[in-house]
Amino acid sequence: MDATLEQLFEQLRPKLHRYCARMTGSVIDGEDVVQEALVKALEALPRAGTLANPEGWLFRIAHNAALDFLRRRARHAAAFADDENLELIADPTDPGRDAFATVASLRSFMHLPTVQRSAVILVDVLGYTLAEIGEIAGGSILKSALQRGRARLRELASEPDAVPPPALTASERARLLEYAARFNARDFDAVRDMLADDVRLDLVNRLQRQGRSEVAEYFHRYALNAEWRVVASAVDGRPALLVFETRDEGTPAYFILLDWRGDGIAGIRDFRFARYTIDGAELLTVR
Repeated sequence: MDATLEQLFEQLRPKLHRYCARMTGSVIDGEDVVQEALVKALEALPRAGTLANPEGWLFRIAHNAALDFLRRRARHAAAFADDENLELIADPTDPGRDAFATVASLRSFMHLPTVQRSAVILVDVLGYTLAEIGEIAGGSILKSALQRGRARLRELASEPDAVPPPALTASERARLLEYAARFNARDFDAVRDMLADDVRLDLVNRLQRQGRSEVAEYFHRYALNAEWRVVASAVDGRPALLVFETRDEGTPAYFILLDWRGDGIAGIRDFRFARYTIDGAELLTVR
C-alpha cells in the first residue's frame, strides 16, 4: 500500500471509530467495524484505481460495514425501514453543525433510524457537509433526516433512560476485582496463574498472541512502570480494567477488556494503542 495512503488510514482511524461507535452504539463494536472496514479497504484498493477523495472512499466503506454489522446483529432491524418513504432529494442548503450531538450518549443514537443516525453523526459529530456525506452514504441525504435526528436526540435527553446499563454478575465482579487487585499489587505471577491455557491476547493495532506462555510476556511492560494503576470497571457492560497512567490521574487513558471461561482468563483485549476507543464509552466502576 502507498505510504501516503497508509498514513491517511492511521490518521482517519480515530475519526472512523467515532462514526462507527455511534452507528453501533458501542465503542467496542465500533472498533470491530473499523477493523473490518480497513480490511475491506485493503482488499478493494487494487480495484479502486486513482482515488480522487480517499477520505470519502474510506468512510463509505466504513458506513457500509456499519450497516452490515447492524443487519447481522438484527437488534434494531426496524430502524432500517423508518425513512424508506422519504423523498430522496438533497437539500443544497448547508444546515451547519449542532453541538448537542457531540455530547449525546452512544445509546441515544441507537434510538434514531439509520438514515437519521448517519446524517447526525456525519454532520454534527464529524463536521461533514450534506454534499460530502452524499458520497459517503451512497446517495442523497435529506436535510429533513438530519433535522428529525437532531430533534429526536433532544427529546431523548429529557426522557428517563428506560433501559438501565447492563450490570455484571456477582461472579464477574468478584473475578474482576481479584484480577485488578493482583494487577495493582504487581503480583504478575498470580495474574498469570489466572490465565487459561489457550488464552488469547489482542493488543489492538499492534499484535495478537495465543497460549499461556506467549501471553505471559505481555505483562512485562506493565511490570516496568510503577506509576500506573487500574480500576475494575464495566465498559459498555463488559468486564474491563480502566488504566490510569499516574496514581493521581483523574481520567482513564484507555481500557482493557477481559473475558473469562470458568475461573480462567480466556481473552485479553488491550486498547493501549487504540486510545481513541474510550471516547464516548459507557464506564461503570465496579466495587
